[in-house]
Amino acid sequence: MKLDRTYSLEEIASLLDAKPLGDFDVKISGINEIHRVEEGDIAFVDHPKYYDKVLNSKASVVLIDKEVKAPAGKAIIVSDNPFKSFNFLLNYFYPFEFPEKSDEFELGEGSKIHPSAVIGKNVKIGKNTLIYPNVTILDNVIIGDNVIIQAGSVIGSFGFYYKNRGSHFERLYSCGRVIIENKVEIGANCTIDKGVSADTIIGENTIIDNLVQIGHDTVIGKNCLIAAQCGIAGCVNIGDKVTIWGQVGMASSVTIGDGAIIHAQTGVAKSLAGGKTYFGSPADESRNKLKEMAALRNLHKILEQKNM
Repeated sequence: MKLDRTYSLEEIASLLDAKPLGDFDVKISGINEIHRVEEGDIAFVDHPKYYDKVLNSKASVVLIDKEVKAPAGKAIIVSDNPFKSFNFLLNYFYPFEFPEKSDEFELGEGSKIHPSAVIGKNVKIGKNTLIYPNVTILDNVIIGDNVIIQAGSVIGSFGFYYKNRGSHFERLYSCGRVIIENKVEIGANCTIDKGVSADTIIGENTIIDNLVQIGHDTVIGKNCLIAAQCGIAGCVNIGDKVTIWGQVGMASSVTIGDGAIIHAQTGVAKSLAGGKTYFGSPADESRNKLKEMAALRNLHKILEQKNM
């Protein structure tokens, strides 16, 4: 997310009552979690396993729970609880407001919204778009032209991002958006979560079947086809012209290359190259998985021959 203006390191450190170190000349223009971080952003890290990754990312400032040397051209802010400090900044710059049905939205010519639909604040809906019964579109969602959203879908819910505190789970506040580009179709009872600090994006001419879950900050390309009951985690990157058949599950932060085809009930735990067909759990090229299955079917024969 971008801030309303550029801030200095001292200003942000003062808000957190925390110690800044490193390059005091850095200019802070945004706040982002690590998967979507850009130059000028603040990111956070609270586990030694990820120190190097975050410190050497594009982030200009890193909230961290240990005093370390800041990389050249970057700064750190030392906090006892970087997760809580990051949450504080998100809420400070984008205070939470409970979503209510609103008349404060833009509606393009020729678009139709069923009376039972709920539209939040700062929503923009393009031309010739159809919003069917019981759809919920929460705040700050942008919808393009010629979009169809079928009954019961929810657009813009909180991201599924929590810190385990032992006695409870602490939510990372979501202040991002959902952007649905032109000619997208979304089936009934789908859920598309807003970004935590960036945008969840559904690319132009992508078609989504019923009962599909799309997590926070996920970016789906153009001309994709996603069948029913797929579950796509947060921060996933899906290229253009990807076909995903029913009940596919994807882990967080994987990348799917352009033109990939993923068969039904596949479990995707790692990134997949484009232009290939995949199947199985864990996912592999379809022909490899089919060979494995054939070998397993004949395993008993091999064991019987060995014991003869």
